[in-house]
Amino acid sequence: MEELLMTFEEKMEKSLNNLNREFSTIRAGRANPHVLDRIMVDYYGTPTPIQQVGNVSVPEARMIVIQPWDASILKEVERALIASDLGITPTNDGKLIRLVFPELTEERRKELVKDIKKKGEGAKVAVRNIRRDAIDAVKKKGKEDGISEDEMKDYEDDIQKITNEYVKKVDAAVETKSNEIMTV
Repeated sequence: MEELLMTFEEKMEKSLNNLNREFSTIRAGRANPHVLDRIMVDYYGTPTPIQQVGNVSVPEARMIVIQPWDASILKEVERALIASDLGITPTNDGKLIRLVFPELTEERRKELVKDIKKKGEGAKVAVRNIRRDAIDAVKKKGKEDGISEDEMKDYEDDIQKITNEYVKKVDAAVETKSNEIMTV
């Protein structure tokens, strides 16, 4: 039964890690190369992550520079950046591409915080769904193994404690990212 609880706790940890990965792609007015993680470049017919076709660096606080190893795909990288949801127009000088991140307006910051809270709620829903699955699995296993009602209640209490712990972690992650966005 303990390994069953561990399995569900690992699933909750994965939900939290996924939320943190999503947060790393939200741009906060400072250049963060992780905003490029989901952008794919058509590299000779194959969708390839930007990090795999060139050097990505952050020379200044609000600028990312992408220097493709193969200069012939510069236009493809630029096309992928324009098509993405970054909202930044790339500057191409023939050798490399610059992305300059403008300061975020107060209105845009508030929109981002709403988006962060929505993603946080989604993560909490995922954690609660895992809790429901865990309780169902414990009840099923309990019936199969003939575990007493009191022991079943204890296991359900343990599942609830783990769930509460992960909901607090999600709330803390949302709070941290919201504060980071709202800090000018």
